[in-house]
Amino acid sequence: MHFNYDVVMIPLQLIIVFFTIYYFVVSWFGLFGKMKETKQFPEKSTFALIVCAHNEQQVIAKLVENLKQLNYSDKLYDIFVVADNCVDKTAEAARNAGAIVYERFSETGKGKGFAMEWMFHRLFGLERQYDAVCVFDADNLVHPDFLKIMNNHLCSGERLIQGYMDSKNPEDTWVSGMFSISFWIVNHIWHLAKYNIGLSCVLGGTGMCIDTKLLKQYGWGATCLTEDMEFTMKALMENIPTTWAHDAVIYDEKPLTFKAAWNQRKRWAQGHFDVANRYIPKMLWKGITEHNIVVLDGMINLVQPYFLLVSTFFVFCTYIYNLVPFYTNVLYEVLPIQVWQIIGVGQYIFPVAVLWKIRASFKSWLYLLVYPIFIYSWIPIVMLGFLHRNEHEWCHTLHTRSIGFDDVIIPEDVVNVGPKQVAFRKK
Repeated sequence: MHFNYDVVMIPLQLIIVFFTIYYFVVSWFGLFGKMKETKQFPEKSTFALIVCAHNEQQVIAKLVENLKQLNYSDKLYDIFVVADNCVDKTAEAARNAGAIVYERFSETGKGKGFAMEWMFHRLFGLERQYDAVCVFDADNLVHPDFLKIMNNHLCSGERLIQGYMDSKNPEDTWVSGMFSISFWIVNHIWHLAKYNIGLSCVLGGTGMCIDTKLLKQYGWGATCLTEDMEFTMKALMENIPTTWAHDAVIYDEKPLTFKAAWNQRKRWAQGHFDVANRYIPKMLWKGITEHNIVVLDGMINLVQPYFLLVSTFFVFCTYIYNLVPFYTNVLYEVLPIQVWQIIGVGQYIFPVAVLWKIRASFKSWLYLLVYPIFIYSWIPIVMLGFLHRNEHEWCHTLHTRSIGFDDVIIPEDVVNVGPKQVAFRKK
């Protein structure tokens, strides 16, 4: 039977088939693929550790103290804190903890991306020059071996590297628990998977390491609401992929309330659409004309929120279809129903496999029961992000968990890391 809507519905179904298979296949390389081994190098690279902080007096000192204790020569790195438009005692707390503090006050250009741009210019004007910069958020805690691992990646020729983003408060509330689970899953079935098969990861805004020569050559220039994704795509257009350091761990504070998580993710969605609108056309052109699969994969990553909107629209169409068939269903003609069943089961296996792999706590397993709430809440958030994609007002996330590195360790997972005995979550 011929349907007038097939001109839209058949291509839409083919798009859904492509993305479904794409995500499903890539995910397996993170769970079961062998992680790339990085060669060990002696301590060589010099680092500027940069923290952009806006009214973070409650947490900044713990991070600075943590960074001073890294298992890396003190002579090879310095700690810089940008007190960005602060009206509290962030600058004082950072100085007292031992950081080199720069205070920035600006009525225009508010946000982390602008603060980083401002700091990079000052960093390049210093007498001492560094091989790389590492960027952290004020609420972070950093594993002692972070710089050792980043040094190995830099000496191996990598120029843009993202570390493993763990959680320092996965059991505070059900919201922080779900947020933590989402990060663990993405770390494995997305970042690690892509790194294993030679594709580009995406910078996460914190725990990232950037070759200074790269910054000087191309400039930062990433000042939108998702500056990390913007710079990822900017570098990818220059054929510089973002790599993944699975053992370079940072612990991030996750939002405690659903409202805070909603606002943060809405900002991410707005920024994602902003970057997508500017980079999808030129990445598609570059990928096709140069036969560059890595760039095309980066473009696909930018299409994700559009795919969520399209797939949500299709779900509503299927409900109407059950009452009044108005298009030709080709899903089962393209892929047998057995394949769809395997994929359907797989979407529940992946989260379970990741939690098993990292030896998650009992409480995290309980939070997994309400994890679908977190997943499906992305639908209205992405819709709002699309509607407000041209707005660029920065929404600051309040951080209150002033805890030290010892407070995020798991006692039964103690490992030897040089001169210190510390514990950390298995990955």
